Amino acid sequence: MRDFKKYDIWQLSHSLTLEIYKITSLFPKEELYGLTSQIRRASSSIPTNISEGCGRNSDKEFNQFLNIALGSANETEYLLILAKDLQYLNSEIAEDQIEKINSIKSKIYKLKQVLK
Repeated sequence: MRDFKKYDIWQLSHSLTLEIYKITSLFPKEELYGLTSQIRRASSSIPTNISEGCGRNSDKEFNQFLNIALGSANETEYLLILAKDLQYLNSEIAEDQIEKINSIKSKIYKLKQVLK
């Protein structure tokens, strides 16, 4: 069985999720059940799916959960762009988080190639 906590992609995506929670705590209160909730769910889905995939028995199953994590990473990236365009985030913070997401996505792609 794989230990998800040892995977660099899990550590990075967990750290990203913690940052997203801090950032979104400053969003307008009317967004609590809208954008705030959605971006938190999307970002937390990345490490969640990596950890769930680590608990599966085959590389094929693990790969499927990595695909879901990639989708969640793309969703999180879009929601950061939306938050920036709505002026809930400044460009520097948004770009910093998007850069981290792109690094996570790249590492997920590389791991998927190893699992093929």
